[in-house]
Amino acid sequence: MNLNTIVIGDALEVLRSLQDNFFDVGVTSPPYNKGERHKGWLVDNVRYDKASDRKNESQYQAEQVEVLNELYRVIKPGGSFFYNHKLRWDRGRLIHPYQWVSKTKWGIRQEIIWYRKIAGNIRGWRFWQVDERIYWLYKPRDGERDTPIGAELESEHAKLTSVWEIRPEDKVKWAPDPFPLALPTRCIYSILGGQRGRVIDPYAGSGTTLVAAKLLGHEFLGIEISEEYTSRALERLANAERERKDLEEELNLHQVRLTFKDRKALGISKPPTRKSLQPPLFIKEKK
Repeated sequence: MNLNTIVIGDALEVLRSLQDNFFDVGVTSPPYNKGERHKGWLVDNVRYDKASDRKNESQYQAEQVEVLNELYRVIKPGGSFFYNHKLRWDRGRLIHPYQWVSKTKWGIRQEIIWYRKIAGNIRGWRFWQVDERIYWLYKPRDGERDTPIGAELESEHAKLTSVWEIRPEDKVKWAPDPFPLALPTRCIYSILGGQRGRVIDPYAGSGTTLVAAKLLGHEFLGIEISEEYTSRALERLANAERERKDLEEELNLHQVRLTFKDRKALGISKPPTRKSLQPPLFIKEKK
């Protein structure tokens, strides 16, 4: 398998050709199936180069289950996958990503709220929707079938909370609604830390996950159906060092002054404040 590149093709078809238990972690955000016209009057309609955003909803959800199950197969036992999606409404009916994520083989380790801070679909039917969901999915190791939760996160990652306050990407203009570099960086770095691994994104789009993986020193593979997006994403990867500053801003958040173990030893019972969790002073958890 050639790594550190993007394979052009349908996500499900390419995934079926990959070997079992190969990748350590993955991050993706598929097309949301918003009908290409439900983006809100402040934002242009969603237009993908090759992918359709107007599928029958039942078909769309069934395809997403298949994709996620193939990802389960290619991720190693003990590995994680982060799946970004959002709540949608169709004629007043709520469509929640949990509806299909819960039907996959994955264990759902956590539902994370991505607080985007801004909303595109600003209408009076409901409060401004400034959140999306990120599902941390986990593939159990042998012996974890009854309690599929995996190992604890290091303190410098776990303290970041389950609400991620990250503004959307505003530098990449040529792909529809790409997520910011900080998001896949947080996912990958929290799982792999300083260890080297392999990262996959089956809907590579503008290549943000792959840029994060490259700058963190990992091998990676992207899948993308659009030749245009692939060409531009490969060019972006070739110039990835230009984005290192943005990546370092995220990494600087992964520090603590005192670990959970240190706080317990010192008899500190109050929850840590935002100030106490900031750099430069920190003590890493001793192995």
